[in-house]
Amino acid sequence: MKHVLDRPVWSALETRHRAFAQGGKLARRYSPSIALFAATAADDAESLRALSDLVDPSESVIMLQADAIVLPAGLSATLSATAVQMLADAPVQAVSDERVQRLTHDDVAEMLALATLTKPGPFTSGALSLGDFWGVKVEGRLVAMAGERMKQPGYSELSGVCSHPEFRGAGLGRLLSVFVANQILARGEIPYLHAYATNTGAIKLYESIGFRLRSTINVAVAQRAR
Repeated sequence: MKHVLDRPVWSALETRHRAFAQGGKLARRYSPSIALFAATAADDAESLRALSDLVDPSESVIMLQADAIVLPAGLSATLSATAVQMLADAPVQAVSDERVQRLTHDDVAEMLALATLTKPGPFTSGALSLGDFWGVKVEGRLVAMAGERMKQPGYSELSGVCSHPEFRGAGLGRLLSVFVANQILARGEIPYLHAYATNTGAIKLYESIGFRLRSTINVAVAQRAR
């Protein structure tokens, strides 16, 4: 039986993030101003054609799924990789730190700048539309953040975890990861996340918090030729 997180983009856009979806019953994508993810319901030819129709010339979309990724005609992969999908389905350590504050739309410019500098994964100025973000500021400057991205029934994704290079090693990524995971758990949901399989440091960190491997996930960045 397929798990709801085997095609996390599709299951999010079919359910809790349906309001952000473009497309129909065969293929969907997030509005490009919010996220670059796209997915098909299945890998049949009709679904793949529907996905191809959603991608304009020179556009890129990102696909994530447990199955091998099949690209439709007209799209080519500019990046292919293997990731791990981890979840925390048991309580994690509680944290309380007065430095942690909820980020708002007033912080979007700083959030985008921090993500551009540290590259925690796909991030747009519309990220706050998908879920809450929290951060730590030092002398009024945002130096670390983490938040929520895709959401499915009973699950929310921990994402956007990053710290400014000047503050790496200070434990802020761990602090915010635990904080966000606890926010999700407090709602009765299970937090999950994705990390590239080669990012062993991040995987060890998440394991130490209480996340466990659920599945390997295939990643592809697909682009339509001009």
